[in-house]
Amino acid sequence: MFLGNWNDVLIELLVSIPAVLVCLSVHEAAHGFAAYALGDPTAKHAGRLTLDPIRHLDLVGTICLLLFHVGWAKPVPVNARYFKKPRRDIALVSLAGPMANFLLALIALFLQQIFMSYHSTIMLAIGLFCYSTAVMSIGLGVFNLIPVPPLDGAKILFSFLPYQVELKFARYQQYIQFGLLALLLLGVLDTPINIAINFVYRLLYTLIGLVL
Repeated sequence: MFLGNWNDVLIELLVSIPAVLVCLSVHEAAHGFAAYALGDPTAKHAGRLTLDPIRHLDLVGTICLLLFHVGWAKPVPVNARYFKKPRRDIALVSLAGPMANFLLALIALFLQQIFMSYHSTIMLAIGLFCYSTAVMSIGLGVFNLIPVPPLDGAKILFSFLPYQVELKFARYQQYIQFGLLALLLLGVLDTPINIAINFVYRLLYTLIGLVL
């Protein structure tokens, strides 16, 4: 029984690590490509228009994603001076990451249904990877939509608020970030985040059911 539990943990870890790398890379690359499409070449010059996970990893955010299925990556550099409509375009760039995660989750869940229909070890392992990718990706997208700096949700929210509000929050961003991490470690955010993750999961599964 003990060995069996450890085997389950090992399998989950082996599946989760590549899933985390894929989710984080897609999230940050989406930010970079959205900014580039809107006229900002900063991410391209920084070498961030890539799915190479080494370019995007944040140590703490990656560990949180592995442990709690919510986390973050190293932010893609964005220069709003290149944008025609800075506040609107910053919101679009910020939204691109979570939306890319939800799209990735939809694709992963679709592939999971296909691979799980085969009863071979390899196919089941791939199906498990697809499921893990979907859950991680939804968690990453949901977490980053929380309207608290420095997450994407805050940037989206600030684009609709007076600039002075953003400046006030910027002064305390470091403290807010530590507070958010503390709430995450203490499990205070578990219930609302899990509700949101389950909602998105069921929604995506419903969409897949319309196709399969």
